[in-house]
Amino acid sequence: MDIERPIHEGLEGRIAEAVAPTIEHMGYELVRVQVSGKERPVVQIMADRADGAPFTVEDCEAISHAVGAVLDVEDPIRGEWTLEVSSAGIDRPLTRAKDWNRFAGHVATLELAVPLEGRKRFKGIALGADAEMARLRLEDGTEMAFPRSNIRRAKLVLTDALIAATAADAKRN
Repeated sequence: MDIERPIHEGLEGRIAEAVAPTIEHMGYELVRVQVSGKERPVVQIMADRADGAPFTVEDCEAISHAVGAVLDVEDPIRGEWTLEVSSAGIDRPLTRAKDWNRFAGHVATLELAVPLEGRKRFKGIALGADAEMARLRLEDGTEMAFPRSNIRRAKLVLTDALIAATAADAKRN
């Protein structure tokens, strides 16, 4: 079973490496790790169910208990910190090639770490991704490919079409 994990660096990368095996063993997939705040950092873990079923409060609780135990042992953050676990939601981040491919045809925004053609922010229709590149059709019709390693953040834009597609997915499960 080869599970694609999102790209993380630094502290977030160390946390992702520590918690991903536990989450995956429980039947979930890691979508994103984000650490915010200085005094008492908040560790945000975003996950999906591997079986595609809707994510529940019970899923959050199960992941929270397991991840909390892993982080207590690994101790990647000095001092006190807070853990938050959530589902990816409808206007989810696009962190893995499978997310780009699953939501191809929907509106997305992305922000680059290093500007491309003098720009850092782009919006358009997601056209999919592979291991190296993610593709968008911009509002002017231009198709562009972006190195995934240069994408600081990318996410879906909440639209009526996305809401309808998400509701149809929920009915199928």
